[in-house]
Amino acid sequence: MSKQKRHSFAALLSALALIVTLNGCNSGSDSGNTGSGSGTTSSSDKIVIGVYADLTGNTSTFGEETKNGVTLAVEEINAKGGVLGKQIELKIEDTRSDPIQAKNAVTKLIQVEKSTAIIGEVASKLSLAGAPVCQENGVPMITPSSTNPEVTKKGDYIFRVCFLDTFQGAVLAKFAHDNLKTTKVSILYDNSNDYSVGLAEFFKEAFTKMGGTIAGELTFKATDSDFRSQLTTIRGQNPQVVFVPGYYDKMGLIARQAREQGITVPMLGGDGWSSPDLLKGAGNALEGCFFSDHYSPDDPDPKIQEFVKKYSEKFGKTPTGLAALAYDAANVLFAAMETAKSADRKAIRDALAAVENFAGVSGNISMDENRDARKSASVLAIKGGKITFETKIEPADVQM
Repeated sequence: MSKQKRHSFAALLSALALIVTLNGCNSGSDSGNTGSGSGTTSSSDKIVIGVYADLTGNTSTFGEETKNGVTLAVEEINAKGGVLGKQIELKIEDTRSDPIQAKNAVTKLIQVEKSTAIIGEVASKLSLAGAPVCQENGVPMITPSSTNPEVTKKGDYIFRVCFLDTFQGAVLAKFAHDNLKTTKVSILYDNSNDYSVGLAEFFKEAFTKMGGTIAGELTFKATDSDFRSQLTTIRGQNPQVVFVPGYYDKMGLIARQAREQGITVPMLGGDGWSSPDLLKGAGNALEGCFFSDHYSPDDPDPKIQEFVKKYSEKFGKTPTGLAALAYDAANVLFAAMETAKSADRKAIRDALAAVENFAGVSGNISMDENRDARKSASVLAIKGGKITFETKIEPADVQM
């Protein structure tokens, strides 16, 4: 064969391979069927569930806890015979804490892996990237722990099993005002992060309604490592509490620099602090600080203690609130599929929308008209170098 013919033949093979690949990616029953979700992609003996999570990025413990929680739920349900008589097969994609990668991961899970439903993400900015893809393809998506209200506004196929930041902000404001007897708070938030921006605003709104004063608002970016300028300003504001609605990966550094600047008052945060790595590198700088979370492993509730025991035995560590939410998200999905008596995406969506009083590890879960969970919040304290349960606040306890 001549060199020219070899090149022509190779080009023909490449073209044929591309056609086959594209056909494979677009052969699902929901491809191009915007918002219909009318098909099922399960095989004769398996139902594929996709998970997208940050496994190697800035918040990789979020992804690890999520993956572990879902994995435990899947192993348990499969040991009981699966769902609808079929085994659940997990397909997991890494978002690397990047919105573009999150969108690509969800696209792959739907078009290539043929997922019947999607679980993820943790970070709201990543869920906001992945949710439109699920909506466009009519694939039910449950975020275990994205608390930004905008996430479920992406469409009627998008759900969550966690509380919203509107509620979380009100919970933290109530705790600061009533429990810590605080009337003056300074806020330091990440203005490059939707979660941090939103939670700061909701806290401010609720706290000022209670008669509290915001001494000042300072910002930083996720890439920053020096916060001394902002902290010097905060010291001059003489607050009784510093509210930092950021992620765990910055908190040790922020707290150490705050103490170096002579700020001795408690710091208060949201569920973005929830990580096994929160106290790493913090020394005792976070001692006496508080943050909200979705559950506490110290809660004596038998259901919680059973989950903590099983998770700890399997993964060798105590589960955070994110692991509990991921476990609940998977089990809510399985229950909806059984209720629907089908792996049809539209039927699953309808069953999810009707979830009422599902007894989860993170609390009873009921979906409201916006597909958001109504549930309580826990406040955890850092005492003696450990994270401990402080109190629980119910929706009826706060004014929003």
